[in-house]
Amino acid sequence: MTAETGVHSRSGGSGAEGPFPYRLIATDLDGTLLRDDATASPRTVEALAAAAARGAAHIVVTGRSVPWTKHILADLGYTGLAVCGQGAQVYDAGAERVLTSVTLDRRLAQLAIAKIEAETGPLAVAASQDGMDGEVLIGPGYREQGKGLPVVMCTHRDELWAQPLNKLYLQHPGLGTDELAKAASMVAGDLVSITMSGEDLVEMIPLGLSKAKGLSIAARRLGVRARETIAFGDMPNDLPMLAWAAHGVAMANAHPELLAVADEITESNEADGIAVLLERLLAA
Repeated sequence: MTAETGVHSRSGGSGAEGPFPYRLIATDLDGTLLRDDATASPRTVEALAAAAARGAAHIVVTGRSVPWTKHILADLGYTGLAVCGQGAQVYDAGAERVLTSVTLDRRLAQLAIAKIEAETGPLAVAASQDGMDGEVLIGPGYREQGKGLPVVMCTHRDELWAQPLNKLYLQHPGLGTDELAKAASMVAGDLVSITMSGEDLVEMIPLGLSKAKGLSIAARRLGVRARETIAFGDMPNDLPMLAWAAHGVAMANAHPELLAVADEITESNEADGIAVLLERLLAA
């Protein structure tokens, strides 16, 4: 295991000569690096380790905030940098320390919600608090995602604004995920950024923030540029990251928006899509 890649290697590398074609491999977490059971396959771990042995760093780039990410990284033996919270946080997994953090202006967020609700009717809202140990507060009517992640139930929406936040989660009783994301962006896109990271996961983040912003900050710390990066993702929140990288790869299970614009489509997260592509590059 190395601090640069943050992955364990059982094989010690591929044995092939020459540097890996990219100096940085950026991977989303859920639906991309992780299988549906929230584990990374041994094959994927081996492929990342083999690329690391030939000079490529690996950065996890996830919509999850640090408190919902750090235990997964620990289970993976990952000690590198991770971009969390849709780009809001850069986390050093080895040092267990948040290096950079961007918070959502709470007054601006409340104004944005009021504008959206004037268009769509009442929303259910959850809030992700900033920091290493920030909690996710679930407001009235919000449907939990069923991933066994720790949350705090709130009786009144006012409780959501008590501490600094990195993002809000939005749900609507009648609108689907894509419809809500589109409506929210249309009426509040001048105040905040709206992104979608999964089914029933419409997120409100600081204006202009994206995974690409966070990845660019982390990449600079490693001395790596966009043109030296390959990125993997599966949901619309990965679009900026795939556009930023020299080569953007969508998983076969990706949202249609990603499939339409990706430079390449690999196998699904369940079929070791990252490993399939990395092994091809390692063998070239």
